[in-house]
Amino acid sequence: MAVMRPAIMGRNGVVASAHPAASLAGLKVLMSGGNAVDAAIAVASTLNVAEPYMSGLGGDGVMLVTPPGASAPIVIDYLGFAPQDVRPAGMQRSDTLNGPKAPLVPGAAKGWFAALQRFGTKSAGEIFAHAIDVAENGSPVTHKNAEFINNNTHQISPHRLAAETFLANGAAPKPHALIRQPKLARTYRLLAEDGPDAIYDGPLGKEMCRSIQEAGGYLSMDDLRALKVNWPEPIGSPFHQYQIFGAPPPTCTIEYLELLRILENEDLPAMGHNSADYLHVLVEAIKLASADRIEYAMKSSFDHTSLLTSDYAASQASRIDRQTASQGRGERFGEVEAGAISPGVPGRTNGEHTTHFAVIDAEGMAVNVTQSIGSPFGSGFMAGETGIMMNNFLDWTDLDPNSPNAMQPGKPMENCMSPGQIFVDGQFVSTLGTPGSWGILQTTPQMMLNLLVHGMNIQEAIEAPRVRFMGGKQVIAEERIPADVLAELETRGHQITRAGLLTYQVGGGHGTWRDPETGVMSAGADPRRDGYAMGW
Repeated sequence: MAVMRPAIMGRNGVVASAHPAASLAGLKVLMSGGNAVDAAIAVASTLNVAEPYMSGLGGDGVMLVTPPGASAPIVIDYLGFAPQDVRPAGMQRSDTLNGPKAPLVPGAAKGWFAALQRFGTKSAGEIFAHAIDVAENGSPVTHKNAEFINNNTHQISPHRLAAETFLANGAAPKPHALIRQPKLARTYRLLAEDGPDAIYDGPLGKEMCRSIQEAGGYLSMDDLRALKVNWPEPIGSPFHQYQIFGAPPPTCTIEYLELLRILENEDLPAMGHNSADYLHVLVEAIKLASADRIEYAMKSSFDHTSLLTSDYAASQASRIDRQTASQGRGERFGEVEAGAISPGVPGRTNGEHTTHFAVIDAEGMAVNVTQSIGSPFGSGFMAGETGIMMNNFLDWTDLDPNSPNAMQPGKPMENCMSPGQIFVDGQFVSTLGTPGSWGILQTTPQMMLNLLVHGMNIQEAIEAPRVRFMGGKQVIAEERIPADVLAELETRGHQITRAGLLTYQVGGGHGTWRDPETGVMSAGADPRRDGYAMGW
């Protein structure tokens, strides 16, 4: 297919991220002798500065690391939990969306340092150097930066420190302006000197908690000290000759693994890429897998692998009406309209503003990471003199106490961040992932299908037009999908919103591919955002 950008090739390393400055940071670390984990943390810290509304020290994430020759990734889960003092009774949805009551305990710094301690070869000072430079001397405002900030001034304008940093006289900066973040630069210097304790048992954490508590929020030093990095076993599932791996709950990888297993029952190549039959079956399978995720993902006693058996996948596929759109559930608990599709019953057979990046080094170590602060600019609240924008992940919990994902003190939440890795014959071949809230669980498998079923290269797989199911019968579709296909979907009952040729509503994916025979690597980046891939 015609693409706007080439797949970037390399034999010594490749990097793909949501901003050129971050990809450059990772490439510089690789070229100076660092490995893929070193480079990934350089990317992460620079994204905090250059893409400040998506991720950073005030958020959390999930990292997959495949050492050279390994047959499955190692999962690093640095996801937070609700503060111990949070009181769900009386909380309004507005409290979880914006302001000092909205954050979960942030895990990013502790996760980064845990990865460096186990796998890294460079000092934190070397790794953070590019982020510090960009924070001190200014990050040029790209056209996408300006668009995102302009669309989300309401999130930061109520909060003085954030508004002073990112707005110019109350308005979004124009392209070619510079945003300087000296407070954040000082924070990274202190982290380089003192390590994660600077946040989790030191002055940065104390300033973070002071500012939040004085503004009426809940985060405490006891919460920060209690934050643990987890190393769970990956969850995996076959897809034809491939094996797909990701992180287990509380991430939602289980949804797209089930989706792919359902689609194994379909002759997708015969349907043709993005034909009406193909997109209809895809959307209907998404509805089934999404209903199961809502019902089962956060039930700790549930055997999630039961959703991935071939028998269960076949039974789910048999529920799809080939000509008529079903009424889907929403993206979270309680969003159920009359007649909505029900979750399946495994064992009885006879879905925002996030970032994703990936690195492969010369030795074949592969890393991909999805991390976030929740909504654009997270809670909108900057933690005092730290320069850290705090997340609003409590908005991804449910206020209904009957929900499996109900807000509770000290409880982790269901998390959409679900990076994936692909293996064939026990060898790593690809990383794929995207931001997009619950849409992550739809965009990631669409890119995988493009790669594994339709024979696209990594850049083509990322650029190809996509859809996103939004609940009920509503589907967002990019208009590069032929008009007659969208019209046919409407005759089957889908309610199509045409969203332009390229829209970030269907994510901003990044990925890599490593040829198992030659070792040559390629990387792809999404033009829907400021994505940029580099290699050498």
